[in-house]
Amino acid sequence: MLTVVGEVPGGTMAIEGLSAWILGLKEDPGAKDMLDLEREAVSAGRMCVAGVDEAGRGPLAGPLVAAAVILEYPVPDVDDSKRLSKAKRERLYKELMEGPHRIAVEVVDSAIIDKEGIQSANYSALARAAEGLSPVPDFLLVDGFSIPGCAIPQARIVKGDQRSQSIAAASVIAKVTRDGIMRDLDSKYPEYGFARHKGYGTRRHIEALRLHGPCRVHRRSFAPIASCRETIVLFPEGDSQ
Repeated sequence: MLTVVGEVPGGTMAIEGLSAWILGLKEDPGAKDMLDLEREAVSAGRMCVAGVDEAGRGPLAGPLVAAAVILEYPVPDVDDSKRLSKAKRERLYKELMEGPHRIAVEVVDSAIIDKEGIQSANYSALARAAEGLSPVPDFLLVDGFSIPGCAIPQARIVKGDQRSQSIAAASVIAKVTRDGIMRDLDSKYPEYGFARHKGYGTRRHIEALRLHGPCRVHRRSFAPIASCRETIVLFPEGDSQ
């Protein structure tokens, strides 16, 4: 059962996107389901449901990226971005971006994260992404969080990117967007290996910090950056998926 945070806004709204499909107004393209939460929201009278997720809360460098998605119809193979191969994520990203789905993305750089704190920056990015959709949804399915200060009614879904196709689509958009940014940053700061570990605290990244110190895109409020002699390895060695 969905626990709703927020009040239904006044006024009327046409049935939009996936909500219309769920009510039988669009054909099923044969997608993997993961739509029980969306069905429950539509059954409760929600006319336009969006999924919201983020990527990059834990890294030592680079931005946080939040995405909000109103699916126009189910998309085959969409799943939690962490459970997808890089090739499949990028294929789905392209399919989502080139389709009729409504998508909004917010990027928060490391300086803002240091100024506001990671949790506050995360909440703000999730809210801006959701409010940046057109039409503005009347209900949000949010992966792992309730968003303080967001006027749109919402439900916090634990492991939502594995349970809701709308959230999973947002996770793919956020992850692929952020990975592309980190590859670009790798060309500017090649000594850190951002293309490989995406800014997470791998052994190689920590060693690069010891050798070179932090660069402009490191999060200086994070403990291992504040002290480059930090010895804790936050993530195992290898590529960050």
